Amino acid sequence: MRETTTAGPVRRGVLPTRAGIRRAAGRVDAGTPPDRDRAVDALRALAILGVVMGHWLVTALVADGGTLRAASPLGPMPWLAPVSWAFQTLAVFFMVGGHVATKGHASARARGVTYGAWLRARLARLFVPVAAMTGLWVVVAVCLLLGGASFTTVHTVVKLALSPLWFLLVFAALTAATPVLARLNPLWPLAVVLHVDLVRFGLGGPSWLGWVNVAAGWLVPYTLGAAWTRGELERRRAGWILCGAGAVATAVLVAWAGYPASMVGVPGAAVSNLNPPTLAAVTFGLAQCGAALLLRDRLRRAVRGPVVWAAVALANLSAMTVFLWHQTALMATTATGLLAGRLPGLHTVPDDLGWVAARLLWLPVFAAVLAVCWTAFHGFESGRGRRRRTGAADSRVVRIGRLPHSQELRKAGRV
Repeated sequence: MRETTTAGPVRRGVLPTRAGIRRAAGRVDAGTPPDRDRAVDALRALAILGVVMGHWLVTALVADGGTLRAASPLGPMPWLAPVSWAFQTLAVFFMVGGHVATKGHASARARGVTYGAWLRARLARLFVPVAAMTGLWVVVAVCLLLGGASFTTVHTVVKLALSPLWFLLVFAALTAATPVLARLNPLWPLAVVLHVDLVRFGLGGPSWLGWVNVAAGWLVPYTLGAAWTRGELERRRAGWILCGAGAVATAVLVAWAGYPASMVGVPGAAVSNLNPPTLAAVTFGLAQCGAALLLRDRLRRAVRGPVVWAAVALANLSAMTVFLWHQTALMATTATGLLAGRLPGLHTVPDDLGWVAARLLWLPVFAAVLAVCWTAFHGFESGRGRRRRTGAADSRVVRIGRLPHSQELRKAGRV
């Protein structure tokens, strides 16, 4: 059987033509609620992309005999620290999350939806994919140990694979507290971070005190998102103040207060800006959030085209799957590559530009393996295969691979 389209005959089951892709993207565009702020989705997609690319660029698994150990090019080559500035985008994700959660909770209350029902709907999309990933890695860890892998190797790979979970736990806690946080001024958690660092670094306080900043540090961008919902950040002046003040404060802290220049953790470093968050990480996040706010108008124009918007919508619908499995894709590639010996940029020590050049060549491979993980596990995020009570109209999907229909697009706002 053949179908005739404006682009010519197309066989059933064959990949869609360019014209078919545009028509499908047009249907996605037409099905998007007109009041949806597409810049929010674009910022979330960019934040997830930044985290993934950052991990793939600065996470190394060095093969040392029969053991894998974690390393980072930022240790031997500290001048690469600007890479972490570009790809450490968690603050933007938390700001967008605070904005979406605050807006969503207010909308749910207006519709008469209870807090419990609203929270269950949001957390289900977070933790159902987590259960799938955790279950798989428990099996993998047991198999590795029974297969003779060293405890160091198993500990390294499992720690890296499950490292995204800390973020989800903090994000879930802040989401649950949204009704309380909706009116909180971001200056309050910023003051907590400041005083914790003063005690910890300036007065020689206990190191465990820094873990207070796991909550307080990410509260700053999350409550910025709530302020965005309240309309307090709509003027461009707010973006310029956040960006400028955050950048200046970060530069001062790094140049004169001894904070690391890298905005991600470096194995072996005495202090990490991210684990737990420091004042420098928070002020840097403020600068990033300010830049994100300044980009909103440009992003709205950029995603106005149907094809670009369809790609952004799909990225949002896949955000949890991509975030949870990108480290697994890196480690699966590394483990499989060992069958061919120690490969440059994959198993070698990250101590020169040769390693950097080789790692860049591995990025498409990581992406391909991540696509396989997405194919296998995206159903846990999308809910595909489970019974739905919303009727047949809610289950319709336009396919370019799996481009979402309007009902699927509305789910993107729950991430």
